[in-house]
Amino acid sequence: MYGSPNGPSSGRPLTAVDPAAFRSVLARFATGVVAVAAAEPGTGRPAGLVANSFTSVSLDPPLIAFCVAHTSTTWPRLRGADLLCVSILGEAQLEVSERLALRGGDKFAGIGWTASPGGAPMIDDAIAWIECAVEQEHVAGDHVIVVARVLDLAEHHDGAPLVFYRSSYGTFS
Repeated sequence: MYGSPNGPSSGRPLTAVDPAAFRSVLARFATGVVAVAAAEPGTGRPAGLVANSFTSVSLDPPLIAFCVAHTSTTWPRLRGADLLCVSILGEAQLEVSERLALRGGDKFAGIGWTASPGGAPMIDDAIAWIECAVEQEHVAGDHVIVVARVLDLAEHHDGAPLVFYRSSYGTFS
């Protein structure tokens, strides 16, 4: 089988990519870290996850996207919420990121938050926040790409971001 951006006719054979090499190469791309949170439908309790696959998609209409693993046990609890709040984490929020990355339990124990204008959990001291509503989900390999419409947003402060690079957290300097 052959593949190219224009289809399978480029003459270049498709080869299996070694997963370890793929992870190693892509780990050299530094990303920011965001917390995605909502008031859980039915209980109203805060629920959230952390993502480093986050990006702006469109200015008109204002859209963002993030990716969530199919194995996430939190995303099914968030997806039915009317609103999500994406908090862009700062360098001092490593513990918040680690806490929201845990499986099970009360992830919000010990995490300060306030309600966004629409009522979704907004992480205290985040650099900025984006309130949004899910518009689309696209299955992509072992993840789902979530596209959300931005409804409100604001900057909190000009602090340095929390950065994820080579499978470790760091700061921007």
